[in-house]
Amino acid sequence: MFDIALYQPEIPPNTGNIMRLCANTGCRLHLIHPLGFSLDEKQVRRAGLDYRDLAVVQEHDSFASFAHAMQDRRVFALSTKANQPYTQAAFQPDDVLLFGPETRGLPEPLLFSLPDEMKLRVPMLPDSRSLNLSNTVAVVTYEALRQQKFAELI
Repeated sequence: MFDIALYQPEIPPNTGNIMRLCANTGCRLHLIHPLGFSLDEKQVRRAGLDYRDLAVVQEHDSFASFAHAMQDRRVFALSTKANQPYTQAAFQPDDVLLFGPETRGLPEPLLFSLPDEMKLRVPMLPDSRSLNLSNTVAVVTYEALRQQKFAELI
């Protein structure tokens, strides 16, 4: 199944919604510190409802720690600065989908360290800033699952 990684997420309800998505799809969630909130916050619990115990969540102290844990995996970074639409990627089981913080996205040095084919974007109108993080995660995750014919969900 796929892994979803949130780099320094800032908004508790988004993380709660993504946790719920992971619980319902079997995807694993990686949270890369520092977080902009505590996982015990009421807003995270409310958005995640009772799904926290159903989701596989792993926390990483830093991006370096996360990168070490994922060293043999393909990591796709989602960014408004990427050129390739997410629909052009050929996702494989065990791929990792990496998303940046809501207010600033993934840092440029991190993006520059990845090959262009590993950087994806969700198409939007030219003057648009970005979509909501939890919506973007859902869109890309379901495309990856669709490409696998929803194998573990049906």
